[in-house]
Amino acid sequence: NARQNIRPSSRLSIPSGNVGSISGGRGSASSSYGGMSAMSYDPQQYLHRILDFQQMDVQSALDQMRTLCTLQPQRVYKTSYYRKQTKDHWSRDDPAFAILQIGFLAVASLAYCIAFRVSGNMLYGTLRFAFNNIIINYLLSGVVISTICRSIANTYLTHQHPRNSNSHVVRQGVEWLYAFDIHCNAFFPFFVLIYCAQFFLLPVVLQRGLVSLIVSNTLYALAFGWYFYITHLGYRALPFLSGTEVFLFPVAGVAAIYVLNFIGFPFGLGFNASRLVAHLYFD
Repeated sequence: NARQNIRPSSRLSIPSGNVGSISGGRGSASSSYGGMSAMSYDPQQYLHRILDFQQMDVQSALDQMRTLCTLQPQRVYKTSYYRKQTKDHWSRDDPAFAILQIGFLAVASLAYCIAFRVSGNMLYGTLRFAFNNIIINYLLSGVVISTICRSIANTYLTHQHPRNSNSHVVRQGVEWLYAFDIHCNAFFPFFVLIYCAQFFLLPVVLQRGLVSLIVSNTLYALAFGWYFYITHLGYRALPFLSGTEVFLFPVAGVAAIYVLNFIGFPFGLGFNASRLVAHLYFD
C-alpha cells in the first residue's frame, strides 16, 4: 500500500526496490550523474506538451499553487512520490504550472508598468519589463539555481558517496527537471508577496521613513525566506538525500540583512528594498 510508505514528516519514503539498484524495465533506461541514477522525464516530451494546452491540467496546477501559500506547502511534494510510483520519475510531466506562472508574471508586468506610468513607448517598456521578469528573474535564475542545487545534492547529500559505495550499485540522483520544479514551487509564494502584495502596498512602501522601510523589507525578507524554505522541502522530500538543511542556510543571510538594515537606518545606511528595486527598473 503506497500510503503506508508516507511518513508524517515532509520527507517521503519509497519502496526499497526503487532505491539502490535498477534492473530492467523503465529503470534500465535511466541516465547517469556522477555514478548515480537520475531518472528523468524526457525534456523534449515536456516541451512538446507546452504546445498542446488541452493536455495541461490547469486545475491541478492552481490547486498546487494554493497549497504552496498555506502553512503546509510540503503537501505539494506528495504528488512527486505518487508520480515516482506510477511513472518512475519525480519531476512534473505537465508544464501547466510553469505556463500559468509565466502568464501571471506577464499580467503583473503590465500592471506595474501602468502603475509607474512608464515614459516613452508604453509597449516597449512593458515588453522590456516583462522580459526581465519572465526570462531573467524566473527562467534564467531558475536554471542557474536549479543546476547549482542539483549539483550540491547529487555530489554531497546522497546517503552513500560514490567513492565509498559499491560500484555495482546504481544510486538515485536528483533529476534536473525536478530541481526546476522545486524552483517553480518556491517562486510562486515569492511572486504572491513581491508582485501581488507589494503592488497594493506601493503607496506605503515607496515612501521615505522607517515605517515604509519596515513594511518593504519585511515583505522581501518573507518572500526570500519562504523561497529557500520551500526549496529545502523539495530536496527533503527525496528519501535518498540527507543533510538537506544546507538549503536553509541562505535564510540566515536574509535575516542578517534584515536586521542590519534596522541597525543602519539611524545612521543613513539602511535601504528600502522596494524603493531600490523601483529605481533599478523604472528610473
